[in-house]
Amino acid sequence: MRDIGRRGAVALGVTGLVAPLALALTAAPAQAASCTTQAGPYQKQVEKFLGRPVDGKQSAADCKAVQAFQNKHGITPAIGYAGPVTWGVMDLMNKQKAVGNNPNKDGKCPVNKGRIACVNLTLQLSWIQDGRKLVYGPVPVRTGRDGYETRTGAKKIYWRDIDHVSNIYDVPMPYSQFFDGGQAFHSVGLSMWNPPGSHGCVNMTTTDAKKYWSLLKNGDDVFVYGRKPGT
Repeated sequence: MRDIGRRGAVALGVTGLVAPLALALTAAPAQAASCTTQAGPYQKQVEKFLGRPVDGKQSAADCKAVQAFQNKHGITPAIGYAGPVTWGVMDLMNKQKAVGNNPNKDGKCPVNKGRIACVNLTLQLSWIQDGRKLVYGPVPVRTGRDGYETRTGAKKIYWRDIDHVSNIYDVPMPYSQFFDGGQAFHSVGLSMWNPPGSHGCVNMTTTDAKKYWSLLKNGDDVFVYGRKPGT
């Protein structure tokens, strides 16, 4: 997904959120793309997020900081431009962090099912709860992109395969727990904020996918709601 264009602002894509946000600011290895001298439409917001001086002007240091963030999360072109996709990812991170340890504050994920895995597409968060008790999470996830949306509604885990390989895309899907046709929780080796998203599965870090594997079993409930921005 490109960061300069006419698509407008896209927000993609807390146990595990404070740490990932800190890691998100770690400089990624340098790539060939050069830095732009142009200030983007979200220059001030991006500067604030990255802890840079907020003046709305592009400096060489600003550009390197933005470029490192873009490289970290697979945002292209990684030229340090503070455009809508870059800010959309940062804005989503802010919203995820603001949830804290009360992801079901709105009560949209059922509390009368016992143990259930919840997925909030709007905030790209998932967690496991038992009644009103938070068991694990919330953690950032990467759900289906436009045209491959993760389907909403009440579901159940019906098949688990720890070493699954997709027969459609021929890619590994470790710790797969299927809950709706070919859609499953599974780990990926990508940033959870890497645009534009999955082909419908709920992507997770290896740590979180392992934890879900240990906490869930066949027959457990899953509830998916909301709408991923940009879909």
